[in-house]
Amino acid sequence: MEEKVWHRFYPEGTPPEVELQETTMPEALEAAARDFPDHVAYIYMGKMITYRQLQKLVYCFANALADLGVRPGDKVGMLLPNLPQAIIADYAVYYLGAVTVMNNPLYTERELLHQLNDSDTTYIVTLDLLLPRVLKLQPQTGIQKIITCHINDYLPFPVKQLFPFVKKEMYRKDEPHQDVYPFMNLINRYPETPVENRAQWNETAALLYTGGTTGVSKGVELTHANISGAIQIFSAWFPDIERGDLERLVGVYPVFHIAGYEVSQNLIVWNAWSCVLVPRPEPAVITKMLKKFRPTFLPGVPTIFVGLLSLKEFREMDLSFVKGYFGGAAPLPEDTLNQLRDLHGAVINDVYGATENTAFATAIPWKGTVKIGTVGVPLPNTEIKIVDLETGEKELDPGQDGEICIRGPQVMKGYYKRPEETAAVLKDGWFYLGDIGHLDEDGYLTIADRKKDMIVAGGYNIYPAEVDQVLMLHPDVLEACAIGVPDEYRGETVKAYVVPQAGKTLDAETLKTYCKENLAAYKVPTEFIYVDELPKTAVGKILRRTVREMEMERIKAG
Repeated sequence: MEEKVWHRFYPEGTPPEVELQETTMPEALEAAARDFPDHVAYIYMGKMITYRQLQKLVYCFANALADLGVRPGDKVGMLLPNLPQAIIADYAVYYLGAVTVMNNPLYTERELLHQLNDSDTTYIVTLDLLLPRVLKLQPQTGIQKIITCHINDYLPFPVKQLFPFVKKEMYRKDEPHQDVYPFMNLINRYPETPVENRAQWNETAALLYTGGTTGVSKGVELTHANISGAIQIFSAWFPDIERGDLERLVGVYPVFHIAGYEVSQNLIVWNAWSCVLVPRPEPAVITKMLKKFRPTFLPGVPTIFVGLLSLKEFREMDLSFVKGYFGGAAPLPEDTLNQLRDLHGAVINDVYGATENTAFATAIPWKGTVKIGTVGVPLPNTEIKIVDLETGEKELDPGQDGEICIRGPQVMKGYYKRPEETAAVLKDGWFYLGDIGHLDEDGYLTIADRKKDMIVAGGYNIYPAEVDQVLMLHPDVLEACAIGVPDEYRGETVKAYVVPQAGKTLDAETLKTYCKENLAAYKVPTEFIYVDELPKTAVGKILRRTVREMEMERIKAG
């Protein structure tokens, strides 16, 4: 334990490197099943799956996939919400040396068609309710075989509560189709015979797509070394928590997203912890899970914490069993942090990263110094530097805003089949994130905004995230998203899309006056658009690009 003490006192001294073990995630699962066989690995709405059971299920499914023809290097698509089958399937694919290709079940046919073809997917594991969509796309893709999972494979569960895309009229049992195999039929047919682990440390383990927030989505190639290495350095962040401790985490982040892929899946298995899978990450559902299962860790994005705080049931709960709250995807507003602290004495540990660096780059030191507004300091084995926006070559001093670059074992292999785009962001081992921020004298990182989101008005640089934060501090504002719009005089000007708090009415002059009191004049929005909701990613991060598209549609409509 002594070598971990620095985490409590950082930034005093230099963080030591973690001696990475070349242990792939299948080997981590074997170790958990051997050392902690009766520990609960996953809880799915009350259904408990131990590590012994999980290992056997993975062996069964791996044997089934091998018999269906899956070989090392094959791309196996996943089109599933947070179900036990998603974890089982991912680990089975690992064992075979094949590649998991994660897809968002909420994606349109156009988005899925792009990802399935771009990734060279030949097998797919999907929810049975989405089978008609997959069958429709199959002739336009290289998909050879389909495995379908029922929502009641592991638990009878009301269809309406599974996921927003599930509608009662869609539910039906699989009709017979050639090369379509029900998941449970395979599990029941194939043996629990141990499978040879074909996962190679430096080979590609997964393709996770960027989500298309900057245009066409790109497949991020992550190796077994990236996935395991990122988990090892993040696990080292907790000096007083050991592998095998009875920690329980809420699986709010979906496994098809990099945050869930690493936190809800691989972090759990590496440490032999438990995960409460949440298929529908809504505040009311999360509150019920908190009451019933008393988890020790609660991760979430700002929209989830804001939503929880809006519930009387959450505000009145005794949450003394929670050891840590973790924020990600966007910095938490100071008001949200203060409300949580006032209610529960909670400390939010912000974590920062991207799909391209396997989710983890920096974090607020565990039980260490918290600096509100920052996303903490670099994780072990991780370097951060800030470079100028013009050339990307000059390293900037503390306090100066520039592009954030990261170097470490978690940085991706590259973008799948996109060498030019890979070369544009990977330079001499450094990954250029496209985010703007600065380091302070102690090494704490502050995020200003996305490089491509920056608004230039009259020669001034405006970070829309700053405008968002100010607006969300207004008591009558639930959510906000500022964007740049064309302006004949200034080049660009600021417009804000705003979601009012329930039952509240807002007017433009009041908000404008409020912004003038809290922002420089050139940053104040010139117009406010009121909407019922804002578009978000699978983990609840507001999609600024989509808001810009909404604005373009409004302009076209006159």
